[in-house]
Amino acid sequence: MRKTFAIAALAGSMAFTGIALSPAAQATTQATTTAGSATASATNFTVTWGKFFSSDRKAYTFGKTWKSGGKVFTTWHGVDKVGGKKGWVWFEYYQNGSWHKFNRSWDGEVVGRWSGRGIKKVYTFTCWAGKFDNCGRKYRIY
Repeated sequence: MRKTFAIAALAGSMAFTGIALSPAAQATTQATTTAGSATASATNFTVTWGKFFSSDRKAYTFGKTWKSGGKVFTTWHGVDKVGGKKGWVWFEYYQNGSWHKFNRSWDGEVVGRWSGRGIKKVYTFTCWAGKFDNCGRKYRIY
């Protein structure tokens, strides 16, 4: 509840001073202030997210997530700044009443996509040098 008030106050003060929020910040503000409402999940939107780094900052991911026609789509880009070892991106999502997760690895740079119906929440984080090594913070992207 405190976060909701803080975000609303910040957004209001930024609007008053003429500073515009980024699309990701606007989506976060909208999702936070309308949490639990059916209209928030029924609207179409696009969120640009990242750069989300591994804990050692040797790999990162960024991308876009959007909802269209009842389906959630994610396009992601992975960058491994140091050769020889792989970067890993993890996605955890809540779909049809249960949690699911999967990962993808890359060496260098890569672009990936995935989508699904019935998805309510999506989180992501980036690791480097192994599936569970040097993992960065987990972020909610939907």
